[in-house]
Amino acid sequence: MRAWIYSEYGNIEEVLKFDPNVPTPHLMENQVLIKVVAAAINPVDYKRALGHFKDIDSPLPTAPGYDVAGVVVKVGNQVKKFKVGDEVYGDINEITLDHPKTIGSLAEYTAVEEKVLAHKPSNLSFVEAASLPLAIITAYQGLETAQFSAGKSILVLGGAGGVGSLVIQIAKHIFGASKIAATGSSGKLELLRNLGADLPIDYTKENFEELAEQFDVVYDAVGQSERALKVVKEGGKVVTIVAPATPPAIPFLLTSDGDLLEKLRPYLESGEVKPILDPKSPFPFSQTVEAFSYLKTNKATGKVVIYPIP
Repeated sequence: MRAWIYSEYGNIEEVLKFDPNVPTPHLMENQVLIKVVAAAINPVDYKRALGHFKDIDSPLPTAPGYDVAGVVVKVGNQVKKFKVGDEVYGDINEITLDHPKTIGSLAEYTAVEEKVLAHKPSNLSFVEAASLPLAIITAYQGLETAQFSAGKSILVLGGAGGVGSLVIQIAKHIFGASKIAATGSSGKLELLRNLGADLPIDYTKENFEELAEQFDVVYDAVGQSERALKVVKEGGKVVTIVAPATPPAIPFLLTSDGDLLEKLRPYLESGEVKPILDPKSPFPFSQTVEAFSYLKTNKATGKVVIYPIP
């Protein structure tokens, strides 16, 4: 099969190579083989390629990619939830950094455990579905970690990014936030309002620490936990998805969970929670390296997706 592969650690734009002759992954009894239709890329992909997690990484060579949307073409003997022909999506690595798959979603086929997958919401395209799993699970579980609940206020740092755009929507429509503030650049304030932010903050013009009010929870999706601690109420919580976390901010990494995706399906199918795709998405499979270069600028709005996968 065709895949994007790196055989040594380094800058992903330099080490990632197209390979038209990669063996199709072997299927375990608890896995399904997916014909990949679309895949999203994430910062974890290029950080992993740099060798940041090599002590707990899987052996090289590696085809990167965590987020997948595609069609089941084969099922293992123990699989009960899916059958051949099902349209599915998910984050293929249950524990993000602990021996992730050697063949990820930037490949024609990937073999994935049943428990991390869900049925694709009927109203979403494969591109939209591929954009969601890692980000939406991170958003939801991070809010749970911060003990967020109805009637609480929240500040989202990086509200227009892949995770932040979903934190705003989930805090509003699922958890019942009383007030949502969010930071973004000047051109993204209207998007923040449309997502549900009551108070969009232009980080290029104002410092959120100088706000008169404080928040029950600050969700840090950009790596500003030290600053975030200055605007959280006493007894409130700061959760960050960008290491290192300044104590007592809580560092957070998701656990991939197909059941959670199934639980969120009604909110996606009703349109209350929407995938946000960067205007440049999708990138064709042949431009995967360019897609990573763009992702690394930190200028993307929502998610960067690769489609179609051959």
